[in-house]
Amino acid sequence: MALVKVSEILRMADEANTSVIAFNCTDYNMIYSVVTVAEELQKPVIIMLYPEHHHLNNAADPAAFAATVKSLAANVKVPIGFHLDHSSDINYIMKAIKAGFTSVMIDGSMLPLEENIVLTKKVVEIAHAFDVDVEAELGRVGFAKDSDQDKLDMYTKPEVAAAFCEETKVDSVAVAIGSAHGVYLETPKLDLERLAAINAATNVPLVLHGGSGIPNDQLEQAFTKGINKFNVGTEFFQLNYDSIKEYCETYKEKGNVFDMPKFVQEKLMAYLRKKMELSKF
Repeated sequence: MALVKVSEILRMADEANTSVIAFNCTDYNMIYSVVTVAEELQKPVIIMLYPEHHHLNNAADPAAFAATVKSLAANVKVPIGFHLDHSSDINYIMKAIKAGFTSVMIDGSMLPLEENIVLTKKVVEIAHAFDVDVEAELGRVGFAKDSDQDKLDMYTKPEVAAAFCEETKVDSVAVAIGSAHGVYLETPKLDLERLAAINAATNVPLVLHGGSGIPNDQLEQAFTKGINKFNVGTEFFQLNYDSIKEYCETYKEKGNVFDMPKFVQEKLMAYLRKKMELSKF
């Protein structure tokens, strides 16, 4: 199947009462490792580009990122989706669409609700004209370092989610139920009762951001209560860095730069084999 629309993969996840895992990637090693393990385990997966890594860190732009994903996906049969993560810039979203992204996220969660609706609706109208899926965010998935996950007023309200999805026609929505981006200061506790209520009130796949550090037992419950896409970034990026560092420290006398990719890929793939077990396809 190779490249498949994200909405199709989310439909598959919903039918299997589970979640696909979406991994943020910055380079070939990370993308290659995700695609390789997905094919090995025969589990659909989504690969994501976070725009800030392009803007601030000079990682791949949408065109280069898309070309890499397309090239690697062409060699496998498992469904591979690719997605532009958090963006509030319509021009950048259009750049990603032109590069071939089949799914984009418009993040208006920092705006007042009505402005979020207007912005999301505009992006949906544009993206759907190109047969591109749109994810939005409702409520606010904050940052773990700020302990935002404890601020209940930021959590997604079921009745608001129902109205938001109906008005915007969005394809999926990221909800705030106690997760947060980055490294948690303490073990997070997802509001699973709220999640179930949001799922009952809406008819679109739900997305959980801030996936690094959430206990597996909570994730397994969330996946049966409406979460069909689960984002992982922080711990995957850290492992990539740690693997490069380990190679340099271990082989500083005898190693060479040409041997490093396989070393890093093996470390990443070992992690991915365990992480993808959460997807019950």
